[in-house]
Amino acid sequence: MRQTPTNNTLFYGDNLTILREHVADESVDLIYLDPPFNSNANYNVLFRAPGGEQSQSQIEAFEDTWHWNVTAERAYAEVLQSGNSDAANMLSAMRSFLGTNDMMAYLSMMAVRLLELHRVLKPTGSLYLHCDPTASHYLKLLLDAVFGPKFYKNEIIWKRTSSHGDASTGYGDVTDTILFYSKTEKPTWNRQFIELSQKHTDSKYTSIDQSGRRYTTRDLRSPSPRPNLTYEYKGFQPHPNGWSISRELMAEYDAKGLLHFPKSAEGRIRMKIFLDERRGKPLQNLWDDISPINSQAQERLGYPTQKPVALLERILAASSNEGDVVLDPFCGCGTTVHAAQKMNRRWIGIDVTHLAVGLIQRRLRDAFPLAQFQVLGTPRDLDAAKALAQADKHQFQLWALSMIDNAVPYKGGRKGADGGVDGYVYFQVPSDDGAGSKTVTGKAIVSVKGGGVSDPQVKDLITTIDHEGAQMGLFVTLLPPTKPMVARAAAAGFYEAGGRTYPKVQILTIEQLFDGKRPEMPWLDPSVFKKAKREAAPNTQGTLL
Repeated sequence: MRQTPTNNTLFYGDNLTILREHVADESVDLIYLDPPFNSNANYNVLFRAPGGEQSQSQIEAFEDTWHWNVTAERAYAEVLQSGNSDAANMLSAMRSFLGTNDMMAYLSMMAVRLLELHRVLKPTGSLYLHCDPTASHYLKLLLDAVFGPKFYKNEIIWKRTSSHGDASTGYGDVTDTILFYSKTEKPTWNRQFIELSQKHTDSKYTSIDQSGRRYTTRDLRSPSPRPNLTYEYKGFQPHPNGWSISRELMAEYDAKGLLHFPKSAEGRIRMKIFLDERRGKPLQNLWDDISPINSQAQERLGYPTQKPVALLERILAASSNEGDVVLDPFCGCGTTVHAAQKMNRRWIGIDVTHLAVGLIQRRLRDAFPLAQFQVLGTPRDLDAAKALAQADKHQFQLWALSMIDNAVPYKGGRKGADGGVDGYVYFQVPSDDGAGSKTVTGKAIVSVKGGGVSDPQVKDLITTIDHEGAQMGLFVTLLPPTKPMVARAAAAGFYEAGGRTYPKVQILTIEQLFDGKRPEMPWLDPSVFKKAKREAAPNTQGTLL
């Protein structure tokens, strides 16, 4: 039986598997997802290298993997066998139209996940799906099939940028779409307002009553004929359709000073709307007041698809309450869980890359030092690390790098020949100009081994250090090193910086990293990982169920 985690939880793994195995029926209050799809794009740029080396700073933790293959075919078959005939018929029709291309693979893999997301939502729950125009029209049809057309609430348009360079052959693409659906007819809903502009208040709130309060007026006529509300009040005649309120309510408003009487008998009574009582302008479905994260933004972490925290705060404020459970199955750099933590919601985040999971952990620790959360799906002991190394050597390397502070994967962690370099650690040391007031950037080469190890591998690392112009090297191994390896590393000598010496080549085992051992390094370069702003929000923690 599935049991939703009782603590705020970050999962590493395929969100379809995690939803099926770890999230119970009707246990989530709000879902936000921003599933990536762009056939010519890479995602998840998480780090940068000092000096701007583009080939090293372009961290592509998630290259577009939505291609038609056995996995896509299986997802398609599962939707057809799901028992949801509307979803099955819709996906089948899409396949007839699109064929078996990348878009169809994306839609099939999204459809099977949307069925699970619908299952885990509470009856009062809502789902917000964030997408660009590439697939928004197809996704809306899928959501209509899974949730039902009557539970479609809004298509929200967010202006994510002010201009775009693709306008030479068409209109600039400056907006994203957020599709808003509810589970039932009575979702959690907290009406949101935006601040009135000075221009608006100056032009609309032009009247001042006897108490000095500024106000505007609202019509009191009925929008449709109401003979029972056609009455005279203090000599003023109603509109031909009648009033919109009863005589008793009219008298009550009058006694409270809420009526505006015209100067002539030909005019009609209107209702006063006081400026100091307005919460703001009711929020509509066009959101052009939340700026994107530009290069100077304090919250920018260097992640190209990173959304502003303010955007998620608005969604969480509208469709959840304190203590509610918020789920993001494609949590990327963690903006949703950041907003949930800040607003005292409980949360579940899922991502399929160790790089993203590591980034989110770092972000939460920086922004909420007292936050309590658990990470599941990543190795937590030596046996689990061995299992990961056997199952997926590449993911083992990326995970091992995440165990080392500020380690940056080589070429973004993409698979392929690496020349013995799995990552880098950048650090700052005093320059040798004699002034002592400046620093220069140094780097250590990281080599990760998840299988058998031998002395020649350490020798190769030393050669790579020299070839790359690096100052140090870290040899990270799952298995214990041999005595010749230890001797070879020691013979490499020391690196001197800032009046201190550091072993030029250091061997660290995964077991030692689990025990808290860290490499001896100079001051780490803070520009590699941009720290999240520390939040002053309460760190109240609760349980999920």
